[in-house]
Amino acid sequence: MVSVRITAMASLTAALVACAAVGPDYTIPPEAVVNAPAANAGFISGGSAVSNSALPDHWWHLFDDPVLDNLVEKALAGNTDLRVAQANLERSDALLAEVRTRREVSVATDVEANYTQQSAEAVLSHVQPPRHGIYNVGLTMSYDLDLFGAIRRGIEAASAENEAAVAARDLVRVNVAAETARAYADLCNAGNQIVVIQRATAIQEQSLALTRQLVTTGRAAPFEEGRQRSPLEATRSLLAPLHARQLNAAFRLATLTGLPPEQYDDTLLACHTPLKLQTALPVGDGQSLLKRRPDIRAAERRLAAANAEIGVAIAQLYPDNKLGASIGSTGALTNFGSPLTNRFAIGPQISWDLHRSAIRDRIAAAQAQDRATLAYFDGVVLRALQEAESSLDTYAAALDHLDRLEAAKDEALKVAQRTEELRRGGRVGGLVALDAQRTWILDEIAVSSAQEAINNDQITLFLALGGGWR
Repeated sequence: MVSVRITAMASLTAALVACAAVGPDYTIPPEAVVNAPAANAGFISGGSAVSNSALPDHWWHLFDDPVLDNLVEKALAGNTDLRVAQANLERSDALLAEVRTRREVSVATDVEANYTQQSAEAVLSHVQPPRHGIYNVGLTMSYDLDLFGAIRRGIEAASAENEAAVAARDLVRVNVAAETARAYADLCNAGNQIVVIQRATAIQEQSLALTRQLVTTGRAAPFEEGRQRSPLEATRSLLAPLHARQLNAAFRLATLTGLPPEQYDDTLLACHTPLKLQTALPVGDGQSLLKRRPDIRAAERRLAAANAEIGVAIAQLYPDNKLGASIGSTGALTNFGSPLTNRFAIGPQISWDLHRSAIRDRIAAAQAQDRATLAYFDGVVLRALQEAESSLDTYAAALDHLDRLEAAKDEALKVAQRTEELRRGGRVGGLVALDAQRTWILDEIAVSSAQEAINNDQITLFLALGGGWR
């Protein structure tokens, strides 16, 4: 008879569990900015400086620099921010696993034994009651039928939050890769500028030496030597800050790779060549950007979690139905295990919060949070598109600026070479030739600064495009 009842309850349970979860099923709202055709179209900025080819996952390989590749690999393996993000993800995994256990049978056991005497005066007796040993052993099981999907919606919300934690980890990877590339680019550009300044200093020293000869022979006024020394010292003053920038960049690289600054790699200081791309920078389009950027993915997953929380709140309007069973033995220790001490129970357990206004307030709060999360999601998408377009526009302008500076430098070099030929033929003086060389060097300094800006703009663009993870 008991087995028949248990079978009937099991069948009823299976039927009830099949009930649908309350609350809205999640889909990205059609009005979300991420669905707008303009958001998924090609970029309007960049021009010929970029291509519509897909951005590779490991964009730093585009610079074709093995040292940079190795540094990024070390940073992705040892960076402390990434370790924090990974630990946060593992914590999220554990919390999700805990939430999923709510769909399992809950089991609890208790064991109690004591030697006791009841209080005589508590029952208005003046006779000392007997002393005896009693025990209680029991096993209790319950299973939440989740008829209205509160647990299912809770798991749905926790799963979405867990996926947001994955995206947050990926976002840290993007930033670590970009900051590593930026620090290495700063180091190399500082080295390049040091070489250019040293070349300029050498030319100015030659000019000063020639001026001294002219002053000694009476062919130039004495103040001319001071006039030549002033710009020389001004140029020399640029070296110390550049050396400091280069060393500081090496310190940053050590920290990014998980090492103390004292353990920086001094061999990196030998880099004197700016990072260069051999082809147009691949950027893809808006649609690929929206799929690639981890912050957009994180915001979308939080929107899914907020949507699921509405279902959790709505489920509170309905009773919570559980199926419970217990078995145990309670009685005197002298009768342990006898038929008179055994007990069991099986049946449904229903709890229902009848404070409807409070529940409806929680539903309204969940719905408002969902709207706020959608607005935040739209904002993340808009900022991502704006960052990409601004970075493309800045990069294209910087390339045009560099092209014009390089054209000016090339013309100055031609003048310097022609003037040197005239000096050797005795048609112009040495100071004229050195002045032409100085003009060329100043243009070269301007080009080196523009190259540094180009590298920064490239890395900023890669960061805006969200590359750096798989």
